[in-house]
Amino acid sequence: MKPLLDLRHLQLIQAIIETGRITDAAEKLGVTPSALSHRLREAERRLDVPLFTRMHKRLRKTPAAEHMAVVAERILTDLSRAEQDVRRMNAGIQHVVRLSVEAYSNYRWLPSFIRYLKARTDGIDLQIMAGARSNPLAGVQNRHIDIAVVSGNVTQAGLSAIPLFEDPLLYIMSPTHRLADRDFVEGYDIVGEPFITYTKVPEPDREFARLFRPTDSYPQWAATVELPEAIVELVASDLGTSVLSSWALQTALDEGRIVGARVTEEGVTVPWCAVMRTEDMDDDDPIHSVARLLADWCREPDAGFHLR
Repeated sequence: MKPLLDLRHLQLIQAIIETGRITDAAEKLGVTPSALSHRLREAERRLDVPLFTRMHKRLRKTPAAEHMAVVAERILTDLSRAEQDVRRMNAGIQHVVRLSVEAYSNYRWLPSFIRYLKARTDGIDLQIMAGARSNPLAGVQNRHIDIAVVSGNVTQAGLSAIPLFEDPLLYIMSPTHRLADRDFVEGYDIVGEPFITYTKVPEPDREFARLFRPTDSYPQWAATVELPEAIVELVASDLGTSVLSSWALQTALDEGRIVGARVTEEGVTVPWCAVMRTEDMDDDDPIHSVARLLADWCREPDAGFHLR
């Protein structure tokens, strides 16, 4: 069955939603306003639903256009990625492996790992998919990415994990904070402290279970910020404290903008792993090869994923 709409119609819907005007959308797409108006009428005729309504000289999307925009984004993104893959293949790249790191956007480790990867493989290009970091496991399952570097234990069906490293959690604060000279903090130390977190959903073996609950001691929630790098900046400005993985904090710690203390005297470490689809676990699969080499590299003395 022939699709009702083609790529031109999907691009049209995206452009009108972005600009709100036929003339601006036409300029964005490099066509005349009359041609774009004709294309819009054709799309609405084929679908037999209105895509936009006019309001104060601007076009407002209908639910149908909003739904089609989501589909268009996915299709056009996949097409763009396919074009990039083809260009890479023509340049000697045979496999593109897409990787994302949970929560953090600190990639100071990346150049070292790429050198390690290229010294041991041919024809594999690594593509960082930073947009998938909020839910990388879903990204692996829906094939938006191939490898997710995540913390904790992964038990989802259809996914397999390769252990990478164990990393300590740090309670971070500004250098002028009253606890800045501590080697470690206990729950009772932080009662009432302004606390910034990227999630208020308790996770096993994290600060909720290991620092707060054992002593029934809780900080005062100051903010929920989903970007750890923004949390670091707020902590450095003495607007609160937080608990984050130490490997992602090294730059700020080295610069002296924040200080860190162990979470409890014994310390709390969190396992990190490389997660991929189980079907990609064959030894000769490039996705498995990259994940296995990432695990090997993490054991190298100069690896940048965690503190030693």
